[in-house]
Amino acid sequence: MDKSGVLLWVKAEPFIVGALQVPPPSKFSLHYLRKISTYVRTRATEGAYPRLYWSTWRHIACGKLQLAKDLAWLYFEIFDSLAVKTPEERLEWSEILSNCMSEDEVEKQRNQLSVDTLQFLLFLYVQQLNKVSLRTSLIGEEWPSPRNRSQSPDLTEKSSCHNKNWNDYSHQAFVCDHLSDLLELLLDPEQLTASFHSTHSSLVSREAVVALSFLIEGTVSRARKIYPLHELALWQPLHADSGFSRISKTFSFYKLEAWLRACLTGNPFGTSACLKSGKKLAWAHQVEGTTKRAKIACNTHVAPRMHRMVVMSQVYKQTLAKSSDTLVGAHVKIHRCNESFIYLLSPLRSVTIEKCRNSTFVLGPVQTALHVHSCDNVKVIAVCHRLSISSTTGCVFHVLTPTRPLILSGNQAVTFAPFHTHYPMLEDHMARTGLATVPNYWDKPMIVCRENCNASVFRLLPPCEFYVFIIPFEMEGDTTEIPGGLPSAYQKALGQREQKIQIWQKTVKEARLTKDQRKQFQVLVENKFYEWLINTGHRQQLDSLVPPAAGSKQAAG
Repeated sequence: MDKSGVLLWVKAEPFIVGALQVPPPSKFSLHYLRKISTYVRTRATEGAYPRLYWSTWRHIACGKLQLAKDLAWLYFEIFDSLAVKTPEERLEWSEILSNCMSEDEVEKQRNQLSVDTLQFLLFLYVQQLNKVSLRTSLIGEEWPSPRNRSQSPDLTEKSSCHNKNWNDYSHQAFVCDHLSDLLELLLDPEQLTASFHSTHSSLVSREAVVALSFLIEGTVSRARKIYPLHELALWQPLHADSGFSRISKTFSFYKLEAWLRACLTGNPFGTSACLKSGKKLAWAHQVEGTTKRAKIACNTHVAPRMHRMVVMSQVYKQTLAKSSDTLVGAHVKIHRCNESFIYLLSPLRSVTIEKCRNSTFVLGPVQTALHVHSCDNVKVIAVCHRLSISSTTGCVFHVLTPTRPLILSGNQAVTFAPFHTHYPMLEDHMARTGLATVPNYWDKPMIVCRENCNASVFRLLPPCEFYVFIIPFEMEGDTTEIPGGLPSAYQKALGQREQKIQIWQKTVKEARLTKDQRKQFQVLVENKFYEWLINTGHRQQLDSLVPPAAGSKQAAG
């Protein structure tokens, strides 16, 4: 390896998946996190360091930070979902929870969980990404800096700084602006002054640099192999630059910080690189009579696993259906789509749906987070580890999820309903992403926002309004029914509706209509059916199922 060619960048996933899209609790400020950093080291024998157990974090969060227990668990569980675990381990945890008969039993199982303490502190600090700054709000739009204006490419050629979770320039700026704080947060207490600051002689432990690999990775001489930060920092030819001492087994604080700043560059697998030099996909077609052109890009041809990304924008008045290797394990962003039906029937890493209207999204299992923001009148159908929504109006969510759906700020007329569809590969895809059918908390949303939110912001779909959803594509696979079935009230409603149809068919049969009467009756029924198709918008969906040069097997392409 050529040491002169070291490139470091900020990882995207801790921000895309890990940063909750809501201002963090005030107690997650650097002042309190520094106190926690010192406190956990004094409680090393009590499940606080180097692994932080749920019971200890609950004590810190609820007892010292005055957080609600549900909120303390939320942040702990989000971080745990980022940990590298096999699908089998995820499924085993779901089985353990589904066998619990009471909240006390659930709590007992949670007490067995632990996370890396130092990485968890970094994760809590990263929540500041979405902190609302009065100063930024007042002057941020007045005098746009070159960084904000020219380095935030979006599929619409406009600034995408409003969604910082997907903006890799925001990730890089956040880490660079707060690098000293991040490093000080990881220092052993004896390396800090009384006011919790570093000195010129402060030393950073190996464990601290390993923890920083949660946020930073890199490569050497533009090689394809990606290394976690600590492997590069500990590489012998770089010791002089990174400040590592083989005698003390520690890093010089000021040398390490200077080396990090000198080597940090843009993420080659981030959103910006994907849009600028990613592969353009011709998955959508131009709708005649419109000026909008769908734009879909991916980096899966160059990105390693866990760095895959697919970004699509401006799909308009059409059906787009894909089950593709390009999507497998990818972070997907769907942006500014309107009056469309989008089926992405592959196992996905995360999905963000933003600024879409009057559309239906049917997704393969989402391994981590599904976030819907600033959408109007959309229907989302998915199995996902976590659902969060913000600034939505009139949206319906048919989900199967082992965590409580998160209602963040700015939502109106939200409807939650049971997952109600299937496709042949669904159960196989669920197994690959570690998602089980139980527990399922689709009907127990959690309101997480500072404003005066109350339960009236959402409703559960009444069974009388419930219909199953049929995915109209042929695929190979074994799944033939909705995984986990339907809640009894919804199954009963379907049964009653089926019974009415049978009674109707029997009535028609017993009416003994003449041939002309049957023909006349059929015309009446068909006219009513076509009228219903138009009024409900289903006519457009049926028409869009036959694109110019594709048939019913589009999804398999």
